[in-house]
Amino acid sequence: AVVQRVVSASVTYEGGGAEIGRGLVVLVGVAAGDTSEQAIALARKVAALRVFDDECGRMNRSVRDIGGEVLAVSQFTLLGDCSRGNRPDFTAAARPEVAEPLYDEFVRSLRAEGAPVRTGRFRAAMRVALVNDGPVTVVLEMNP
Repeated sequence: AVVQRVVSASVTYEGGGAEIGRGLVVLVGVAAGDTSEQAIALARKVAALRVFDDECGRMNRSVRDIGGEVLAVSQFTLLGDCSRGNRPDFTAAARPEVAEPLYDEFVRSLRAEGAPVRTGRFRAAMRVALVNDGPVTVVLEMNP
């Protein structure tokens, strides 16, 4: 996952969209071989990630602590391998029929952690707009 601290963000797709105020945008890539346990662990990590400033200006608060929101967007292109040329190779990405349930598990688990979550639409062409705060961007990987 690529996690960005934002002032605001939105996603639009044919037939819908979603937006959030202050919080996190999480671009979620599912790799072949990823598990439900990893999706749940990733949700816990995102909910507890301390990337928001406390009263002393230190990154010491989570999205839950500040009453923020999360915009979760499926993003198989995070698994693109460009090591052998200029066109990404997506063979490391999980097939859609495997990836979608794991993405849904991540979203359910994140909501269970107490974070209000809005989403894009799986397998849709989407446009994501955001105002990055800081900017603060981190990459999270959950190893088996």
